[in-house]
Amino acid sequence: MNEQESLLEFPCRFPIKIMGKERADFQEHVVGLISSHVGDIAKTDVAVRLSRKGNFLALTVTISAESREQLDEVYRSLTASERVLFVL
Repeated sequence: MNEQESLLEFPCRFPIKIMGKERADFQEHVVGLISSHVGDIAKTDVAVRLSRKGNFLALTVTISAESREQLDEVYRSLTASERVLFVL
């Protein structure tokens, strides 16, 4: 699918949901992976939620996506990380 066929209109704000085991530096790890593709990420663009038992951390990072290719690169980086369990 190319940008002509995409349902998204770029540039756009795009939320990415990431889940991993709760560790002291998980949030920094994820933000670092994403910011390598999109630049600085404001603290207000990161929502954090701890699981009920405190074992997992869910992050929603909202980025300014410039292209489908950029989103694909972000998703590839996140899914390649052994520390990331889910990416939506």
